Amino acid sequence: MKKSLLAVSISVLLAGCLSTPERATPGKTVPSKDWVEVTAAQGKQESRLACNSETASELCDLRIFHIMTEAFVDGDPAKGFGDGYGTSHHRGDLAGVTQSLDYIKTSGFNAIWLTPVFHSAPITGQDVWADKLDATGYYASDFFAIDPRFGSMDDARTLVEEAHARGLYVFFDGVFGHFKNNANDYPSPSGLTLSESGAPQTSVGRQAIYPRDLDFFKEVATYWIRELKIDGWRLDQAYQVPVEFWPELRAAVEDASRSVTYKNDAGETVNPLGYMVAEIWNDAGYITETGYGTDETPALYSAFDFPVRTAVVQTFGSDKEGNHSRPATHLANAMGMSVNYPDHAMPNLMLSTHDVPRFGNLLKRAKLADYGSEDYWARHRAAMSFMAAYSGPLTMFYNEEIGVRTEDFAQPVSNDTCAMRGLCDDHVGRISGRADAFGLSEDEAALRNYFNQLMQLRDRHPALSKGTRTHIYSDDRIYIDRKDRGDEHLLYLVNVSAEDVQVQINGSAIGSEGSLTDLMDGSEVNVRQNVYTLQLKGFESRFLNIDSATEVQTDIGQVSTITDDMARCDIPDADGKGPLGKDMWVRGSYRGGNNFLATPDSRRFRYKGGDLYQVVVNESRSTAFSFKFASSNWSPEMAVKRSAPVQLGSIQDMTTASGYGTESSIVIPEPGEYVYSFRIDQTGRAGSLYVGRCQ
Repeated sequence: MKKSLLAVSISVLLAGCLSTPERATPGKTVPSKDWVEVTAAQGKQESRLACNSETASELCDLRIFHIMTEAFVDGDPAKGFGDGYGTSHHRGDLAGVTQSLDYIKTSGFNAIWLTPVFHSAPITGQDVWADKLDATGYYASDFFAIDPRFGSMDDARTLVEEAHARGLYVFFDGVFGHFKNNANDYPSPSGLTLSESGAPQTSVGRQAIYPRDLDFFKEVATYWIRELKIDGWRLDQAYQVPVEFWPELRAAVEDASRSVTYKNDAGETVNPLGYMVAEIWNDAGYITETGYGTDETPALYSAFDFPVRTAVVQTFGSDKEGNHSRPATHLANAMGMSVNYPDHAMPNLMLSTHDVPRFGNLLKRAKLADYGSEDYWARHRAAMSFMAAYSGPLTMFYNEEIGVRTEDFAQPVSNDTCAMRGLCDDHVGRISGRADAFGLSEDEAALRNYFNQLMQLRDRHPALSKGTRTHIYSDDRIYIDRKDRGDEHLLYLVNVSAEDVQVQINGSAIGSEGSLTDLMDGSEVNVRQNVYTLQLKGFESRFLNIDSATEVQTDIGQVSTITDDMARCDIPDADGKGPLGKDMWVRGSYRGGNNFLATPDSRRFRYKGGDLYQVVVNESRSTAFSFKFASSNWSPEMAVKRSAPVQLGSIQDMTTASGYGTESSIVIPEPGEYVYSFRIDQTGRAGSLYVGRCQ
């Protein structure tokens, strides 16, 4: 696809409001009004990562149903812990998972991930908190035995075989960085034991020591593949294993997977997948540093996409801190964070996990939607649609497909009582599971059906799960991507606002000369004088086939036409430290930023006079990161208004941004010198900011 100037016109109008548009001028951000006109495509084709390339593997098609084993379904009344964190009945077991496989399959999933099922042997005299921790499985004692409270080895074997017979892959949870204090009492089948001097982890565990414990965990990782023919591992707190040891662990899993076979639902003889996905709850740079490794020395090939997940919940709902109603540009910048990943990376996108409140509870917390309201279901559908258009594996926490929430919970509960009541943010989503399609409400059944339609859409149209992505447009309300793979060319649109919106798109903007066919209902959108007109209701999405596709021409890295001093890179320093009376830095998650804690001189602002502060930074590589403009003691700390992302080459409003989740993001598309500028107003707590490339 060519990178030349594109004659593009995308117009967004509030439905029924056809007032005279306010035209955008180069280098100026126009507030969201009745009409927004764009004169150039905003993105470029992205085909570098493993799941948006022509050689993408079947792993990109994974649709994983994530099960909190002890909380899910009681299939055997004689099994179960009976106690644990969260509001579940805590009677979940392997038999319950096996009995739920048909429900899982018909919901649109093709894989399951079980939280740890290995034996957590009680220590004499352990307290009630250790009992609850045992139920999670995350501090195991015997890594080569199934916990009898979940079932037997035969129960586990039956589960895996029944899943494979239905075309479902099975992933176990690999906790290779820590274990229970009594784990060294349980040697491996070959006689290996674990270390005894690792750093304490909770009241009953300790951290693994590498390379001392490497061979032990290689044996764990390969034993279950050979014994039960599981398809791989979800890797808990993968950063606890030094990144230089992941290649050896990964190679062992791949070798073991090639050594055994099983029959799938089509009667074919196949090898286990050997998939490994890392949990590293951090920014894209840290995920790369501790999980993916480098292009030259690949470590892991897949990790959960926490940066995009955060943007999804903040845009369509809220994060647990209450940050919500972010613009569609927030999604675009989060997707741009992948510039930090190596080429082999295969990010895996999820909506919720067992460690956070459910999406429905987040909607209630932020006062966005009550359970049962149309807005509640619409926001779920919108978030699901964004996932469906994502190139890469997907993971859904059990029963998010029906939009459940933890009842009688919205706000955080004080730490002294929340764990006993089952209402701490990090485990409140662990409610009793449901796997009976006949027991759903009408709204729940409708959401499950919609999710299933989306997953079948991914099955039929590989451009969604394995296509190259061209970002066409985003503003406060509208997000548009084009997805391409082979002869398939698709368009994805979503309205991230509650307002109905009319969208007019020039065919040249999306590379289309004919009609667009809706992939969900078969209806057509016809072109008139090279313009397509679509109506999007609040939180509505569309998946459209481009029937007569042409090349999308993009124009990136345009030279800013701003003449304001904020865009200059050659202004001499003025005396003093300006009206703030202190040094300020670009503090953020960039490489060398120590996750917002560092204050390097290369990113320290210099006072230029006239209330203007600037620093010119040599960005040595394409990168993306989150940031704030802040002093050493975080007073003041500022970002783009509403914590919106930076639009390169544009002057944007700046305001105080205190606390987690209020930072802005920025994508640097190519190396070069960039000027970071802000002009403080009389309050000393707001003003305007600008970031652009020096010419």
